[in-house]
Order: sequence, then C-alpha cells, then structure tokens
Amino acid sequence: MIKIGMLIADRYEILDKVGNGGMSDVYKAKDQKLNRLVAIKVLKQEFSENANFVSKFRVEAQAAAGLMHPNIVNVYDVGEEKGIYYIVMELVDGITLKKYIESKGRLNEQEAVTIAVQVSMGLEAAHRNHIIHRDIKPQNIIISKEGKVKVTDFGIAKIATSNTITSNVMGSVHYTSPEQARGGYSDAKSDIYSLGITLFEMLTGRVPYTGETTVAIAIKHIQEPMPSPRTYVHDLPYSIEQIVMKCCEKSPDKRYQNMSELIADLKHSLIDPDGDFVTRFNTEDLGATRAMTEEERRTIKEAAEAAAGAEAGSSDPAGDRNERAGEKAGDRTAPEEEVFDEYLDDEENHRTEKITAVVSILAAVIIGLVIIVFAANRIGFLSSSDKEQEAAAMTKMPNVIGKTEQAASEALRAANLIPDVVYEISDRYDPGYVIAASESEGASIQAGTIVTLTVSMNDGVLVPKVLDYTEENAKEALQNAGFTVKVENDYSEEVPEGVVMAQTPEGNTKAQKGSEVVITVSLGPDLEGKVEMISLVDLSETQAKLLLEQLGLRMGRVTPVVTYDQNQVGIILSQTVQEGVYIDRGTAIDVEVGSQMTYSYTASIAKPSANDGSQGADYTNGTIVHIVVKTVSGQVLLETDTASFPFEGTRYTGISDSAGIVTLSWNYTYQEEVPVEVDPTPTEEITDSSGGEPAVEPTPATQTIERTEPRSVTRTITFTPEY
Repeated sequence: MIKIGMLIADRYEILDKVGNGGMSDVYKAKDQKLNRLVAIKVLKQEFSENANFVSKFRVEAQAAAGLMHPNIVNVYDVGEEKGIYYIVMELVDGITLKKYIESKGRLNEQEAVTIAVQVSMGLEAAHRNHIIHRDIKPQNIIISKEGKVKVTDFGIAKIATSNTITSNVMGSVHYTSPEQARGGYSDAKSDIYSLGITLFEMLTGRVPYTGETTVAIAIKHIQEPMPSPRTYVHDLPYSIEQIVMKCCEKSPDKRYQNMSELIADLKHSLIDPDGDFVTRFNTEDLGATRAMTEEERRTIKEAAEAAAGAEAGSSDPAGDRNERAGEKAGDRTAPEEEVFDEYLDDEENHRTEKITAVVSILAAVIIGLVIIVFAANRIGFLSSSDKEQEAAAMTKMPNVIGKTEQAASEALRAANLIPDVVYEISDRYDPGYVIAASESEGASIQAGTIVTLTVSMNDGVLVPKVLDYTEENAKEALQNAGFTVKVENDYSEEVPEGVVMAQTPEGNTKAQKGSEVVITVSLGPDLEGKVEMISLVDLSETQAKLLLEQLGLRMGRVTPVVTYDQNQVGIILSQTVQEGVYIDRGTAIDVEVGSQMTYSYTASIAKPSANDGSQGADYTNGTIVHIVVKTVSGQVLLETDTASFPFEGTRYTGISDSAGIVTLSWNYTYQEEVPVEVDPTPTEEITDSSGGEPAVEPTPATQTIERTEPRSVTRTITFTPEY
C-alpha cells in the first residue's frame, strides 16, 4: 500500500498521487539521492500478483529505460520492494494532448503537424530500438509548459496484449489499428495508424469512428472507409489530408513504412501545405478493405464479453469502476473499450504475406545476379571479351577537310565520334566547307570523342542579343534570324528562373546563317540544402521556434516592439526573412515580438511645502516624513521614512502603469495657550475717581500646551516611457 510520505527503495519519497490508470497509479516523488522530482508508476495489486506479467513487465520496462530522447518521457529506474513493482520516470509539468485538444476545440494545421512531427521523432527512436508502443493516443502524449511534446507509456501495451489484460488496461479502441482490432500481429505500422487517428483528432476535434460499443467501433476500423478530415475542416490543406489518409490505410502495406517517411512528409507539408507530394498506393488487391465475416464478428464480440467478464470478477471491481469513471468522455463507451486479445485467422493477411514473400525472393535473386556479374567483371571472369571491347572503344579519325559541314558531320558520326561545329569568316574558302579539325586524319582516338570542325563562312548574319529574354522569346528571336537553338540550363542566384543568362555566340556578333546558337537558361537558385521560409507572423515565440527547428532553421535575435494591442503582446509581428524565400539550413531568423509599453521612475522627492496646500505649509524642517510611492493600479514602488530632503531614491524599471501617486505623511507639532480654572483670590480695591463704589478686576489664568496633528499631502507623478 502506497502512502504519502513513505520512502521507496530508501530513495524515492512519495509526495502526492497525480493520476491513475488501468494498470497502475502514478505518484509525484522526490529522488533523495539526486535531489530531483520524478514520477513513479506503481503496478496495481492484481497485476503484481501475476508472476508471468511481472516478469514481462520488468523486461519491457528495462527496454523502455534504454530510450533517451527529447520527445519521450524518459524512464530512470525500475524496481521492486515488498511486492511493490514500480517504474521511476521523468516528471513532466504539462497537460495531455487530449486535454489540450478539448481546451481548444481543434488545433490549427501548423500546430497539429508540429506536434505530430515531435511524436513521430519519439516513435522513430523507439522503433530503432525495436520497441513498439501499441497504444498511441492523445492521453499518452504530454505537452510541457515549454511546448515540448513527449510520448509516455512505452512498452506497457505490449505486455498488456500478451497477457490478455482486460479493457481498462489498453488504450481506447478509437485509436487502434485494424490488425490490432482483429488480434493479429502489430508492428511499427500499427503505431503509424494510431498516430494518423490522433492527427485526425487534432485537426478536426473528433475521432473518425464512433459507436455505442467498442465492438461497433472495432468493426468500423476494420471495414469502413476512412473519412477524410476535409469532411469536417473544408479548408484543410491537401498535403495534410493525404498524410492522414495514408497513415490510416486499412492495409499496413499501404501506410508509411516507417517513421522517417512520415516525418519527411510532415515537414514538407509545413513548407508546401497544398503540394501534391504524398505518394499513395492504388493497388486494388494490396490489403483491400473487405467485409467482415460473421465468424469474425462473433469472435470479436466473444472476446469483448470475456474481457468484461474478467473485469467484473477482478479483486477490486469498485476500484476499476472508479478508474473508468476517471477516463475522458470519449473513452467511456463500455468495459470492452480496448484492443481485443483473440488472434483471428485473416485471409487478407495471409495473402499480403504471400505477395510480400514472392516479391522479396524475386528482388533477392535479381540483386544476387547483379552482384555476381559485378564481381565477375572485377576479378576477370569475363575477361575473354575485354580485348574486343577495348578495340571497339577506339576508332580512326576520318578525312573531313574540304568536305561540306553536313558530309563531315556524317563521317564523324559513322566513326562513333561527335561533331562540334564552329565558324570562321574566310575569303579563301567557299562558305559551308570544313577548313580545319581538332583531330588529325587517321589518328586512333577514343570512340565518343568530341571533334571540333571549323567551317568557313562569309560575312555571316548578326546574332540577336537575347540575354534577359525568356526562353520562349529568345528561341523565337534566334529562329527568326535564321539560327537553330540549343538550350542548356544552369543555376543562378541573380537571374530569375526561365530567363536567358548566357549565349554562344554572343549577341551582336556574326555567325553562319543556319548555325546553332546555344542559350543558357536559368533554373533559379540551387535549392539543394535550402529550405523555403514560412510566415511566422501571428505565432507565439514558442510556436515559431518549434517550427524553425523542424525546418532546420533557428531563432535569431528577438526584439521587443511596443504594441498597444493586448492581443499582440507576445506575438511575432515581423521577420527578417520573408515567406517564400529559399535560405540555407541553419540560418538564424530575427523576429520582432509585440511587447507591452513599460515605464521607469527615479525617485527625487522634495519636502512638503506651501505648494502642496495649507497642510504642506505646516511642515517644519527636520520632521520625519513617511513616503509612499504607488502606481495608479496600486503597485507599491517605494515606502520609507526620511527627514532629509530632497529625497533621492532608486531607479525603478519595467513599470506597467504610466503614472503614480506620491503620498507624504508626518506629524505636525505646535503650541497653544489654553485657559485654566483657578481658585478665586482677593483682589485689590480700586477707588473710583468719581467717588463711586470701588471696582473689582479679575486676574486671568492661562496655560501653554503642545499639540500634535497628522498632516498629509499627495502628488501625482508621470513615469518615463521605456522605448
């Protein structure tokens, strides 16, 4: 029994339970030895008691532990302690692809293809190590907070299949391949099918096949045509539709044969979404869809019922029900919701295997014959004809001097030589006759040698200058002037494709009428090793970086650009290399990213004064003042006490508000005369000069006291923009 706080293998401290599945529970733990957080998958009790299963579990888990790839949730350790069998794995902070699809409804094409590329790269690494996943679905694909895509649960599906484990162990039947649904042999191409279904769901927000029971869904995988994702997303690019359809062919032989082929097409689709480059097989009898027999239907149904019965009789049916309740709504169809374990006889598979075997044998025979012939030539077994071949390879130069151009050319061709004609203005010879040759008459030379014939001409005809013409216009101009045209091609970084970049003879020179003018037409830039730039505008920085990596490019300098549109904050606004331009792999692409305007503030605060109003006028030098500087949104930048003015403070940067408020508070102390009560005392009589009664004058009584009252003034301040 796993409890929070317990220590496994004196190393892994269980911190929290983070998930559960049909086979195991997953816990967050801390590796005390390496001081890192990990995920620990612990086998459930019913599987831990099965010795055969545990043995295979160890083998498969250890094989998965050998997989180290950025797109795979890495396995660190495998072990057992007191009947607890566990796998220690990389802890990925993120969400499953299933939840991500549900949160967005459906993904755009670039995002879906980018995720599919990363999943494919992880699967490619696994397949190279002879590990087939067999349970590819969005629930087994995790997207980290950094945007990295990782595949998890390698090797588990194989163990589950080989041990006839009940439905909640295996993945959803919505993603299973036809051969898995029949219980037949599955290989890397089964993973390709499941990935195709997953890509379909990313693009459309739904799975292609649904039904009331898993039996119904399995039958649809086997015999119903695959619906096009364009049925639900009408503007889906053509190449992406074709990739999905090829992944999801009923016959494994019609699918991509390995992950490398799929990755190549996925990456190509990022550059040329509407291109027609996906190769589909049209052979009718190669794994053609056929109706399922009643016997197959009955067998599948019995397998599903048996799985449901086994599940009902398990040691903890309530626990199993709870686990099933935790599955996604799309995976809740029935207890039989997984790949079936009955291995059915399948005529189609046998027929495909026979065809494959025959083709393989014929190919091996042909390759063997080629190797034998090549080896025989190398070691001299066929040397009896070597001298004859050598003799046939040599020829004698015929006499061509004084002959017409046509007669000389025919004589060279008869001797297995290639004529090349140049013209020379001559007053001594009639035009059109050979006056010189690059080889001497009677010389023994290699057959196929090019022999240059110099033919006399009169003043000749002016050759039109056709540089910068299109190929069609250049040919028309030269032919109208009486010349024949030979077209050659070459790459050019400067001259656009289809435009003449060179000619021989040069323009505005004279040549024999009817002679050949060679024009070199540009093929545009040499694109070998180059990639076509795509638009990064309106993507997030993380998405753009991921796409550039898939294209073999890299992110260069990221320059923040202030934007007042909150929707553009964190979004790429421009790029240095524009869409459609071909550039070398490894090129760094600089971008500008929308950024919110920020401000700075350097405190320089004067003492309270009459400028602040009547209360400010009460301030006395040396009195301690409590200073608070806040932004208009309430962020406190400064809070301190001082009696020294002007107060010079720290510089504050990255402020999101453009203005703030300074509050100055202090205690104002002053003295006041107040009357006091005193006992009556005799007073001196004062004689009235008028002779009347004397007056009595009271003696006044006062007291000076010190009073303290709070004073406060506020000032509005404007912060400095940071550009």
